[in-house]
Amino acid sequence: MRDSDNWQDDVINIDDHITLHSINERYVDEIFALVQKNKAWLQTAMDWPRFVLSVEDSRKMAQGNYILHHRGYAKMFLIFQDKKMVGVFSFNQIEPTNKTAYIGYWLDKDALGAGIISRALDTVIHKYAREGLVRRFVIKCIVSNVASNQVALRNGFVLEGRLKQAEFLNGEFHDQNIYARIIG
Repeated sequence: MRDSDNWQDDVINIDDHITLHSINERYVDEIFALVQKNKAWLQTAMDWPRFVLSVEDSRKMAQGNYILHHRGYAKMFLIFQDKKMVGVFSFNQIEPTNKTAYIGYWLDKDALGAGIISRALDTVIHKYAREGLVRRFVIKCIVSNVASNQVALRNGFVLEGRLKQAEFLNGEFHDQNIYARIIG
């Protein structure tokens, strides 16, 4: 899979400034640099950044997620603002039978507060609902991640409950809120 020029690249245009590009090996250097730049603050809400130690780690992630993306078991998009990579939006898991997608996202700290995730959520949710691939969209986030909880609520997701000690992060278990939005 090293010949990344032959990889398919799905693009979703959000607006004149923001586009989503499906995960592709040609972006691994940019992904790695963005994770390293934001590693300390990403680790306040997610465990995986501490395992990204080299460009090769980003390459393996890209290869695995490319396969999942194009087989329909997950979707991973790189967020570009004015042609500069600023984050990731994904369906971390898609349950085809249940038409349910579990959403994940993160942004460069410098890109926060501009509504990028909200616009991406709206566009991607409506695209996959319209295509009949997903009807139930789920966001799970630790209770202390105020920003992600607010994103869910601002974008029409309903709090369905709290999962006790459901996520291990930074040496301790955290409760997760689970939000859902059904379209269709």
